[in-house]
Amino acid sequence: MSVTSTTPGTARAAAATRSGPTFVRLLAAEWTKLTSLRSPWWVAGVTVAVAAAITYLSAQASSGDPGFQPFDSLSSGLVLAQVGPLVLGVLAGAGEYRTGAFRTTFTLVPRRWPVLAAQTLVVAAFALGLGVLATVACVLGVLPAAASRDIPLDLTAGETPAVLLAMTLFVVGLALLGFALGVILRRTVPAMVTALVVVLLLPVMLTLAGEMASEPADPASFSSTGEGPGPITVPGMLLTFSPGGAAQEMTVPASYQPVAGSPDMSPLGGGLVLGGWVLVLLAATGVRLRTRDVR
Repeated sequence: MSVTSTTPGTARAAAATRSGPTFVRLLAAEWTKLTSLRSPWWVAGVTVAVAAAITYLSAQASSGDPGFQPFDSLSSGLVLAQVGPLVLGVLAGAGEYRTGAFRTTFTLVPRRWPVLAAQTLVVAAFALGLGVLATVACVLGVLPAAASRDIPLDLTAGETPAVLLAMTLFVVGLALLGFALGVILRRTVPAMVTALVVVLLLPVMLTLAGEMASEPADPASFSSTGEGPGPITVPGMLLTFSPGGAAQEMTVPASYQPVAGSPDMSPLGGGLVLGGWVLVLLAATGVRLRTRDVR
């Protein structure tokens, strides 16, 4: 008969391995924390309802035009519904700091990068489900107008599948952007105001500035074909590479003309720019969590 001896340190390490907060447990805990609150479900419900209503109204308003195409109104419902993913992300990011629950979280899990990664994945997963539902709501909102004109809505033709995918990822990207701002600022109101300014107000201001800057003094300043958005301007460039402008670019078919003064960015390019902003903000969030004490 053999006896296996263990040192006290080895025993403690083995016990920590068996009972410690593994990443899977972190994911389950963060998912429970998010879904046990009523606010994310309310935000999701309102977002889907607004997306359906705005898309329906936009399609109905355009259905009287001779050249009406249901596809053109497909993403219109996300214009106002994009506030929902931002609110969802900000609430998920700043919620723990507003209530003080983050102290318990980081006491149980001293390593902060796994917590941030788990929270990011949970927010992304919840936002993905919301994005699918919002996209379906937009499709349903277009159907009555298409039926009234006897226009079939083929969701598998042309650029439609790419736009539907981009609409779903649009919701996910905005939710993660709001989440990162919420964690960085740690206050719901400042984070929400910042998100709305960056995503909604700034693109409008840059669009207006780009249109004024791109107005030609004579027709020769247009492209050789007499068509197109004209020369690229500084406001147009800033619009394209801003988080809000890149997000809007995701839902615009690649065959459409860009905004006046802006470079021709494809939906894929817009998604990459928005994803880059999210990664930069999440990296800044991780650095702050590692270098500052929890207070």
